[in-house]
Amino acid sequence: MPSALTTTTTELPESRVRVQVKVPPEELERRVEGKARELGSKLKLPGFRRGKVPAPLVIQRVGREAVLEEAVRDTLSQWYVDALESTGIVPVGDPDVDLGELPPRGESLEFSFEIGVLPRATLGEYRGLEVGRAEPEVKEEQLQRELDGLRERLARLEAVQRPAAEGDFVVIDYTGALVTESGAQEPFTGGEGRDQLVELGSGNLIEGFERELIGASAGESRTLALTFPADYEREDLAGRPVSFAVTVKEVKLKQLPEVDDDLAIDTGFDTLQDLREDIGGRLLAAEEQRIEEEFRVAALDAAVEQAQVQVPGPLIEARAREMWERILHTLSHRGITRETYLQLTGREEQEILAENAPAAERALRREAVLTAVVAAEGIEPGEEELLEAVRPAAEREQLPPEQLLQRLRDAGRLEEIREDLAARNAIELIASSAVPIPLEQAQAREQLWTPEKERAERAREEQVVEAQEHTREQGQEVGGLWTPDR
Repeated sequence: MPSALTTTTTELPESRVRVQVKVPPEELERRVEGKARELGSKLKLPGFRRGKVPAPLVIQRVGREAVLEEAVRDTLSQWYVDALESTGIVPVGDPDVDLGELPPRGESLEFSFEIGVLPRATLGEYRGLEVGRAEPEVKEEQLQRELDGLRERLARLEAVQRPAAEGDFVVIDYTGALVTESGAQEPFTGGEGRDQLVELGSGNLIEGFERELIGASAGESRTLALTFPADYEREDLAGRPVSFAVTVKEVKLKQLPEVDDDLAIDTGFDTLQDLREDIGGRLLAAEEQRIEEEFRVAALDAAVEQAQVQVPGPLIEARAREMWERILHTLSHRGITRETYLQLTGREEQEILAENAPAAERALRREAVLTAVVAAEGIEPGEEELLEAVRPAAEREQLPPEQLLQRLRDAGRLEEIREDLAARNAIELIASSAVPIPLEQAQAREQLWTPEKERAERAREEQVVEAQEHTREQGQEVGGLWTPDR
């Protein structure tokens, strides 16, 4: 962060803060000159080669106010991030930014933003808590499912001389054509295939294609009159009628191997018993890992139950929206837009936000307690821990861990890793000191009624309802807040 950037933080009600930021004149002028050089690289003036127009001349030609406006717009998100790093606050939701007027030359730029922050937790007991823990167990059904999957992977397809049935595979040639309103047929790109293997009943092809081939024999040709789904991935085909001329070349039956010593030998074991023991061992290890993860989360939740954390409704709504935006970001990598997802699921965005509210509140409570435990225990990850944390990434980038760590430090990203490590250490502290008890005993305790539990549950329900009401009231207004690049 620029050392000259100064911040003043004011706490507001309902876990919000206002941060006043002052950007000194020298930092502001540096940004203005940088933006002028950038504009000069695209500006063409008589007497200067393209891209060689000096910054002062660009400012004179374009106007300082216009260059300043662009420089501030381009840098505001970075100043926001720098201000967050300076204050050390953990933001929740989007900021409400007040920029104000741009200053004349020689004066500082001032702006402020309000944002939700992680609520404070008053810790109760968090060491030595009794927490339910399941016993690892591998059931025969689990083992059988693994064996069935293995048989599927080793299955062989054998040609049969009979009509195709559901579950069979057919080898086909096909040619498709779109059917116009006049009944004419128009070939389309991707509408032909040769020696295609199709599993009947798999549902991999458009509705009706597989069903219409049931009963067909090798050498038989059929014409399929179908319609592409309205939400088909290719817009030029979606919802349009199509005719497929299909020739069945072979009908194949999937033959699964028997569960015997031969199956074991095919997979590198001497006997079926050896194979079963290997599968059982792997299942047991996975079950033990799952139980350990559940125990750690349960220990943290037990500490949360002992703590006092006030989570305002608007803060829950802000975190719920963050969760929704992360889902949309993931979906975008698969080519699914917000509108497409809402259409496919048949839900409204506000409905999804309201559904996310309980999970959002739970996440905020956990984070608040972990932050408090880190402070109470003075947890501070050392250099060796940081090196171990970045080692996998360093190996992928073929860099020494020390070099990657320094790069992250120079980029101002080390604090994020440090905080994550500290939170993990806090969870480890809580979980390692927890006393395991039978899961049934823990569940029975949770069902016992106490006045304290009733009051706590009522308070949580009120906060969730408040968050849902806030979501409905805000509507599109919340979605329109300025979001800095982070």
